Amino acid sequence: MSDPLHSDQRPRTPTPRPGGRSARVRADVVAATLAEVTEKGYDGLTAEAVAARSGVHKATLYRRWGGVDGLVADALTASADQPWPLPDTGDLQEDLRRINQEVFSVFTDPEQGPTPTALISAAQRSDTGAAALRDFFAARHRQAAEVAERAVARGELPPGTDGAEVIAAATAPLYYRLFVTGEPLDSRTAERAADAAALAARTGLFSSAPPTP
Repeated sequence: MSDPLHSDQRPRTPTPRPGGRSARVRADVVAATLAEVTEKGYDGLTAEAVAARSGVHKATLYRRWGGVDGLVADALTASADQPWPLPDTGDLQEDLRRINQEVFSVFTDPEQGPTPTALISAAQRSDTGAAALRDFFAARHRQAAEVAERAVARGELPPGTDGAEVIAAATAPLYYRLFVTGEPLDSRTAERAADAAALAARTGLFSSAPPTP
C-alpha cells in the first residue's frame, strides 16, 4: 500500500518535549487519535484524519509520531501519565474491590467504555502499540501498588509483598474477559477477582520475603 501508515517502516514513538505549544499540540493530537480510533477502529484510523481533526499539519504529525502506530502508542503513554485516585479504606480486600469496580464501570459504561476498549484493541495490532500497552499496564500497576504497600505497613500483608503483582492479579481476570474470551463481565466477577487476589496476597503468594520459621 502507498499509505505510509501501513508501510513496513517501523513507526516512531515521539520524544517527550517540554510544555507550552508542543504540549498543546500533543494534547490535541492525542484527543483526536482517541476520537478517531473510537469511531473507526484501528483499520479506519489514518494520520490524515487525525491531522484534520486536531488542526495539526500532517507533516508535523508524521515527523513526530511516524504514523498510526505511533499515534496509538502515544495515546496510551498519555493515558498512563494521568493520575489514578486510589481508594484507602483501611482494608486491602475492599480497596481491591473498589479498584476492580472502577475498571468494570469504565469498560462497561456505554459512553466511557468504547474509547479505552478501542484503544487497547488497536494497540494489540502492532509491535509498537503492544509495547506501549505493556508499559501502560506496568505504570498503572506501579501506581496502584500503593494500596498493597499500605496493607503491608499496617501488618495486613507479609513483608516483601510485590504490590504491583497484587494489582495485576486482581485486575487480570477482568481484562481477560474483556479482550481475550469476550465473556460477559459483571460486578460479581470483578468482586470475586479482587477477593481472590486479596486472599492470595495474605497467604504470602506475592511476597519475596523468606517464610518465618
